[in-house]
Amino acid sequence: MPVREVAIAMGVGDTAVRRWVQQYKSANGLPRPSGPLTAEQLRIRELEIENRQLREDNDIPKKSVGLLCTNPQIGFGVVKHLQTKAIAVLRACRLLGVSRSGYYKSRRAPGRSVRDVREEVYVRAAFSASHETYGSRRIVRAVRSQGLSIGRYRVRKLMKRAQLTPRWRRRFVTTPNSHPNVRVGDNLLDRQFSVQHPNQTWVTDITHVVTGRGWLYLAAVLDLYSRKVVGWATATTLSSSVVIQALDRAMAQRHPPRGLIVHSDRGSQFTGGAYQHYLHRYGIRCSMSRAGNCWDNAVMERFFLSLKREWLWPQRYANQSEAAKDIARYIHLFYNPVRIHSTLGYLAPDAYEQVEAQKTRFKLSTKT
Repeated sequence: MPVREVAIAMGVGDTAVRRWVQQYKSANGLPRPSGPLTAEQLRIRELEIENRQLREDNDIPKKSVGLLCTNPQIGFGVVKHLQTKAIAVLRACRLLGVSRSGYYKSRRAPGRSVRDVREEVYVRAAFSASHETYGSRRIVRAVRSQGLSIGRYRVRKLMKRAQLTPRWRRRFVTTPNSHPNVRVGDNLLDRQFSVQHPNQTWVTDITHVVTGRGWLYLAAVLDLYSRKVVGWATATTLSSSVVIQALDRAMAQRHPPRGLIVHSDRGSQFTGGAYQHYLHRYGIRCSMSRAGNCWDNAVMERFFLSLKREWLWPQRYANQSEAAKDIARYIHLFYNPVRIHSTLGYLAPDAYEQVEAQKTRFKLSTKT
C-alpha cells in the first residue's frame, strides 16, 4: 500500500509513516526498495529476517558450550547423547565445537566405571585426611574403616593414577653421644617394644624445631603399650626442666604405679641430677640406651620422624609460640586420636586403648 493510503487508514500523518518505515528498514538492514514489493519479495524479506534470528539464536548455545564444557569429555558425552536423538555426529561436533576424531577416539578408549570413580574418591579423601602421609597400607585400612572393601594393590593402582605420593623422607643421620662414658641406668628395655599393659614402660627423648626466631625444644613421653603421647613440653632453652615438665604432665594424666620403666638416651638432660632425683622421688626405674645407639630408643625416634615428616617440615614457623601451638594440634587432633599404627592393628592410640579396655572389662565380667 502507498504511504498516503496507510496514513489515511491509520489516521496519522504521511511524515510519521515514512519515518517509521525508514526506522524499520535501518534496524533490519534492509535496502530501501525502489518501488512497491511484490508478494514474492515480501516472502523473501520475511525469510531473511527469520534466518537472521535463527543464526543469532544458534550463537547463544555455541558460546555457552565453550564456557560450560571446558573438558572435551563433557562435549563428547553431549555428542553421544545427541546421537540417540538421530543427530549426525558430524553436525553435533560442528555445533558443539569439538573434534570429531577426538570423539571417536574417546569412544574406543575404555571408559572409567562408577566403581573406579567411587574408589578413587575414598582413596583421595583418606590420603588428604592423613595430611598426605599415608602409604598404600594405611590407606587400605582407612578406606576399609569407611565400609569400602578394597585391596592394597587396587589402592596402589588408584594412587598411582591420581599421582598421590606420600611426603618424602629425609635420610636419618645418627649423631655421636657427647657423654659416651656416663652410666646412670642400664638398658632395661633391651628393645622389647611390645608391652602388654599400659603404664608399664614409657620412652622419652628431646628434639628441636627450627623457627624464624630460633630453635624450639620439644620433650615427649610415649607409652609403649599404645604408642600414645602421654606427656610433652616445649621450651626455648635446652635443659632438664623441659623433660621434667613433660614427665609431670604424663604422671598427672596417667597416674602410673611405682616400678614404671622410663627409657631414654644418655643425653645430659637425662643423666643430670634433677632428672635422676625426679625418677627416684616417684619410684621410676631408669633405663638408658647404649652409647651412640639410637635404635635402642627406636619408637621415640620414629615418633619424632613422623612429627617432622608429616607435620613440621612443610611449615615455616615465624616464632617458637607458633610452632608450639602447631605441635599441640598434631598431638591432640591427629596423632593420638586419628593416626593409625600397623603395630596396633591399624588403630589410632586412643582407639586401641578403648578397644583393649573393653576386652579387659568383658573378661572380668565373664569371670565373675
